[in-house]
Amino acid sequence: MTRTLCLVGAPSSAGAYAPGQEKAPAAFRRHGLVPALAGSGRRVNDHGDVPSFRWRPDPQRPKAMNLDAVRRTAAAVADKVGEAMAGGGAALVLGGDCTVELGTVAGALRDEHSVGLIYIDLDVDLNTPETSDGALDWTGVAHLLDRPGTEAALSGLGPRRPMLAPADILYFAADNITPPEAEAMHALDLGLIALAEVKADPIAAARRAAAWGARYDRLLIHLDVDVLSFTDFPIAENIRRCDGLSFDALAAALALLVAAPNWRALTVTEVNPDHAPDERAAFDRLIAMLTEALPA
Repeated sequence: MTRTLCLVGAPSSAGAYAPGQEKAPAAFRRHGLVPALAGSGRRVNDHGDVPSFRWRPDPQRPKAMNLDAVRRTAAAVADKVGEAMAGGGAALVLGGDCTVELGTVAGALRDEHSVGLIYIDLDVDLNTPETSDGALDWTGVAHLLDRPGTEAALSGLGPRRPMLAPADILYFAADNITPPEAEAMHALDLGLIALAEVKADPIAAARRAAAWGARYDRLLIHLDVDVLSFTDFPIAENIRRCDGLSFDALAAALALLVAAPNWRALTVTEVNPDHAPDERAAFDRLIAMLTEALPA
């Protein structure tokens, strides 16, 4: 079945550590994402952007900075994703920081379909505001699971709470895990295909992930470009010089994952155009990866 690809922009860095990610949806459009997708024979419906928010300090709420803006952005994304899926489409959501995923999941849950999430990220985002450093960016999964200490304004975004059960989330290429997060992963028995496994054989790892997700009506994929080695492809919000995935390894894995017949949404997060030495070259590669991967 050919599905309309519904494009949603989420130009917000509200949950982040600094500004930059709010510029990504405009950069994708400026460098030709929509005509590239349409030119490959897809039906593309651009749903436009939700209201923009540029990161700022929030001394009034130091443990959950910009909470209201994070919630507004995610709620607006949920409306657009829910509309796309109600019409039978698949969603490409352009963030924005990782809290945008809360909106994608909330929108996908607005009917009786089961939802599974493959979380491609070097981090596991299982911190609560108390164990974080004020940025809601790496608390997204904790809010999806409604962990103790999370903010009700975010955990309660969807039509049910928690939005996902631990069995509904699979981490892909995670490696940077704090001690409290490791304890939570163990307690919840969260699934993990670790970075080393993905690097060793991206295709085999992606096949395992797709097989895991086959039981769901709707398979969602979260892509934080921090999973890339920054020295190999400098575009992410986080400039740590870690040995993440190569661009080619990510492209190979992503193509297989979105080819799953039950794939319904890809949320791309943490793209910071300011970190690209050559913005056009970087976005040309990103757009080519998405155009080649996403099903026509």
